[in-house]
Amino acid sequence: MCQAKGTRTRRWTAALVAAVAATAAGAALPRIPADYAFPQGDGSPGVVTFSHQTHVDEKAPSCVGCHPSRFAMLEKGRASGLEAITHQAMEKGMACGACHGKTAFGFDSCENCHR
Repeated sequence: MCQAKGTRTRRWTAALVAAVAATAAGAALPRIPADYAFPQGDGSPGVVTFSHQTHVDEKAPSCVGCHPSRFAMLEKGRASGLEAITHQAMEKGMACGACHGKTAFGFDSCENCHR
């Protein structure tokens, strides 16, 4: 791993630890990241844009439910270490499928995610 990437990783880790500590102390998260448009895969009916705003519970904000276990932390403008997300993987409970299809809306309508 190059030194610059290691430095970025340490900064992300420190930011995540600070956010968790702030959340535990009852403070709001310092900043919600901007929407992220995933690369459109072959056969995809449209781009999937992830919004932290609609996925973070304001009453109990936390980053650790998804980061870094389900999704790698993002580097500015691109996903870091993230493979293409497929419906097959989601149906097995991976990536978005950890919640969607279980505690959040399922995969019945393409338009819920693909736009």
